[in-house]
Amino acid sequence: MSKTISIAIDGPAGAGKSTIAKRLAKELGYYYVDTGAIYRTVAYFMDLIGISPKDVDGVNRYIDEVTVEIEYDEDGTQHMFMNEIDVTNDIRTPDISQKASLISAHAVVRDVLLDMQRDVAKKHNVIMDGRDIGTVVLPKADVKIFLTASAQVRAQRRHLELQAKGSKDSLEKVLADIKQRDHQDSTRAIAPLKQAHDAILVDTSCMDVDAVVAEIRRIVAEKVGQ
Repeated sequence: MSKTISIAIDGPAGAGKSTIAKRLAKELGYYYVDTGAIYRTVAYFMDLIGISPKDVDGVNRYIDEVTVEIEYDEDGTQHMFMNEIDVTNDIRTPDISQKASLISAHAVVRDVLLDMQRDVAKKHNVIMDGRDIGTVVLPKADVKIFLTASAQVRAQRRHLELQAKGSKDSLEKVLADIKQRDHQDSTRAIAPLKQAHDAILVDTSCMDVDAVVAEIRRIVAEKVGQ
């Protein structure tokens, strides 16, 4: 079996990781792995059964009750299954986003899900995005990108996305949520958000999607010749 290639894209909430990673995966013919969706699925399960993401004992007690699986449709779109139920759309709410950040700070949750993420990368060429891909999940990734943007720009982008989905949240609330998520992700004791020492910083504050994709394609070409 030939060696697979892995591209890690880390960065704060709203930096455009998913949008960029999906497009790159499609252009390169790689699998796209949205690790945030995996944690969202666990957070959604805990929410359904009434366990707070801050309840350490509760999370530890019920983590074995949830099975999380990733499946891809013909277009390569990732679908998340919780106990054999497709919850891909259900996990995309601001509330579950905040709870996923808290859930991902639990060592038991990360231990359960770590092997799943690494297994996909062993079997396929992948572009994987998250908070700790280059530092913890795939520390030997062939290419590491740290994608970021100012909090204001990220909030504006997220606000437009939420409006398109019918959300009435104000820009001020979205900005506050972004800042809270940044704080949670960067200060948690286990696998905090940080730039890997060998990751390349790409600030998208003044870049559109096409420009970001082109820049990362250039970096990938330099690193792995694709």
